[in-house]
Amino acid sequence: MNDGMREWRETNLTATPCCEPEFERAFDIIEPDALISPLVFSSPHSGRIYPARFLAATPLDAATLRRSEDAYVDDLFASASSLGAPLLRARFPRAYLDLNREPYELDPKLFDGALPSFANTRSLRVAAGLGTIPRVVADAREIYASRLTLEEGLRRIDSLYKPYHAALRGLMERAAAHFGVAVLIDCHSMPSTGARDPLLSTRGDKRRIDFVIGDRYGASASTGLVDIVEDRLRGRGYHVMRNRPYAGGFITEHYGKPAGGWHALQIEVSRGLYMDESTLQKNERFDAVARDLADVMAVVARHEDLTEILGGERRAAAE
Repeated sequence: MNDGMREWRETNLTATPCCEPEFERAFDIIEPDALISPLVFSSPHSGRIYPARFLAATPLDAATLRRSEDAYVDDLFASASSLGAPLLRARFPRAYLDLNREPYELDPKLFDGALPSFANTRSLRVAAGLGTIPRVVADAREIYASRLTLEEGLRRIDSLYKPYHAALRGLMERAAAHFGVAVLIDCHSMPSTGARDPLLSTRGDKRRIDFVIGDRYGASASTGLVDIVEDRLRGRGYHVMRNRPYAGGFITEHYGKPAGGWHALQIEVSRGLYMDESTLQKNERFDAVARDLADVMAVVARHEDLTEILGGERRAAAE
């Protein structure tokens, strides 16, 4: 890591003291030896440290809680540093706090007392129990035996959510300053049972989806960039969909501003491709899937190639 990158980390990663001793370090930034790519990788849902106080407050066992976790996604995209790009990954689990939400999507059914006026209590995600502090995990299982205090929820947001997003914004700003463009790869996984093409299913084709590329229906990233990622994955034999059933969440929408040189695309990987979903262990295909992702990302990681992709699209739009 060079001196400029070290200085950036020391300046920008000061966090509010955390709510759990296990989260003294709430996230990791894995830096490349040299910053040579405008890509920024983020894995917000792969955290797998479940604090003792949280486990004591839930009637659910760890295996049930982990069903909402994007297990090993940070490992799948570990090639980021070899491509000259940073990887930001949460250490805390999605069941504890969801980074892919607005900061204050708060569920009235989860907290004691009235919520502040700035809270978004009416989103569809909150209605489903999947706000910034989730109330339920898979199959709508209630996480907590009793309600939380508002102070507890705000403490999590201040000590975990805000520092993570400050770090992510800082990485995007750094990429844009170095290269004139920044590209966020938002890394996720999806249950294989839900990863089916709705159009094919109506025709009796039960083929599962391997990857979903989300670009908010073209609003968050260059179409040419997304085309290349999709085509390269298809070329390796994967069944790839775009924006169905996942078009991208808060992170993709919030950071994807193509007109300003910030692009964001969400990649959802079917868990059945790389792990045993019943045991939560990596399967024999894990290394092959990780290599394929590294090869695909390498195509767009080089600044010169990415500039040509984005520049060609701008020229075409101007003609």
